[in-house]
Amino acid sequence: MTKIKFGPAGLGPVKTAIETLKRYHKIGLHACEIAFTYSVYIKEEDAKIIGKKARELGIQLSIHAPYFINLNSSEKEKQESSKKRILKCLEIGTFLDAKYVVFHPGFYGKDTKEKTYETIKNNILEIQKLRKKKKYTPRLAPETMGKVNVFGSIEEISQLVRDTECSACIDFAHILARSQGKYRFEETLNLFNTLDELHIHFSGIVYGEKGEKMHKKTPLGEWEKLINALPKNKTISIINESPDMVEDSISGKKIYESEKM
Repeated sequence: MTKIKFGPAGLGPVKTAIETLKRYHKIGLHACEIAFTYSVYIKEEDAKIIGKKARELGIQLSIHAPYFINLNSSEKEKQESSKKRILKCLEIGTFLDAKYVVFHPGFYGKDTKEKTYETIKNNILEIQKLRKKKKYTPRLAPETMGKVNVFGSIEEISQLVRDTECSACIDFAHILARSQGKYRFEETLNLFNTLDELHIHFSGIVYGEKGEKMHKKTPLGEWEKLINALPKNKTISIINESPDMVEDSISGKKIYESEKM
């Protein structure tokens, strides 16, 4: 049976991080994504302490890199700044013993989809070289995106996996929004079948003709669809990003455990 770790997309402030991890452990959650939404707010020494406690509690950590990333910016300086932000996440993620650094790859802008892909691919290859040189341990995980005009279709991200040996963050809420109501479970999982482990984002989502608008509480029926679609032979982490992400993670875990019985 699939081994799934559930958890929320948030750890909160450094001063309460250990207590938060203990609370997640107590209620049966074994994953947590640290949101560096606007900055990498955890320093090296704190990261080592938090990472050690997470290991003791059996909680798998991951990082969501800052939103100010565009590996296809028309300005070369912004591409370089984006790479530096990702590398900083990899550095702190190494001290945290985080498994993934999730990031939004970029925008098409005025470029063709093909040119955008090449630029983003080459920047990720550069990051991979530095990652190996500096011996950073988290895996790079570009995310499938939920807006139609943003780089990050399942085809684009799965091609990056093949071309750059990165991992991926498969956000099925984003896929639903981008595909106008279709999760595309079978197609998506086939595209990413070379990954030995899956890192998934999932929540309820509100969307329109241009794609995602906002996350919402995750309906129980949607959890059932996801869990029934997942492969049975992989280790999987599922991060919930809804406004009620802790309770939603617990709901998902309960449905998963009921499916096993």
